[in-house]
Amino acid sequence: MKQEQSGTASCNCGQSPLEQPCEAALAVYREALREGRLARGEVPTCLRELHLVIDAPEVPEYSVPVPPAAAAFATAGPLEDLLARQRMALRSVKARLAAFEAVYTQEQEAARPSIARLAGKAVINAALEAAVGSCRAELLTAQPGGGRPESVLAQALLRDLRALGRGVRQRTVYQHTVQTHRPTMSYIEQVTAAGAEVRTLAEVVERFIICDREVAFVPVSDETADGVVQIRDPSLVRFLARSFDQTWEHATPVHDTSSAPRNDVVASDLQRTILRAVISGETDSVIARRLGMSRRSVAEHVRKVSAQLGSGSRAQLGYLVATTGLLESGD
Repeated sequence: MKQEQSGTASCNCGQSPLEQPCEAALAVYREALREGRLARGEVPTCLRELHLVIDAPEVPEYSVPVPPAAAAFATAGPLEDLLARQRMALRSVKARLAAFEAVYTQEQEAARPSIARLAGKAVINAALEAAVGSCRAELLTAQPGGGRPESVLAQALLRDLRALGRGVRQRTVYQHTVQTHRPTMSYIEQVTAAGAEVRTLAEVVERFIICDREVAFVPVSDETADGVVQIRDPSLVRFLARSFDQTWEHATPVHDTSSAPRNDVVASDLQRTILRAVISGETDSVIARRLGMSRRSVAEHVRKVSAQLGSGSRAQLGYLVATTGLLESGD
């Protein structure tokens, strides 16, 4: 081979994979092992870089082969030392950045308003996606108003299934009337199959969502288009979460959504709530709005009880309900 000025021969390692030396280098190393030495001008560059040959001081014109294990110490040792220094530098940088991260988080929390009003569907959805998407342990929701629109259910389903997939515990309270709303029941079937817990109650006072008992969302008013309020104040979020816990304890679990729409417990609870409202003098429209049902359904409940008690007027019905002890069995 042609001898180069550096005392090494050229090789074609650049045309071989990184993990595989060139055939020429392997052949020369095999020859050196057999002969015990190699002319310095015939040593490929890669053999010298890997410390697989060293010059023989007693015979200046020759190089001798070195066992790979010995060559590894000379070749990999400096690289391992460099990696160790770099790992130490990386740990140091991470430790210093962690201190700054703590300061950054404190300042961000201090600058973030504890109560913020959000307006516009896009803004509200983005805030909900961010909150539920970062939820780590618990998601609580209260949903008054009966069945929900299918478009809203579809959006909520994707968001909730992702949370459940992360192991988040989800509990939701609906009103009894959702059990006659097929789209909402379909949603309930899917989330309960994924691990969610759902209960129903005759009346749910307010709509809200609570994530990890750290942030809550409540509507500005009864009109959803008016926007929502995002709450991060710990005392207010704690109050809402405890209100939910109390409501949850009195609600009826939804187990088998394929069964009859209303079992006896749900039907009697709903009827008692309607009758209490009648005694209080509330109109069918007000009762319907509170219970998330149609005015016609409320009127039908009232008609059936009136026929049962022989009432000829709403005022008489209220008196008869109050005096016959009809509500006492459920209290």
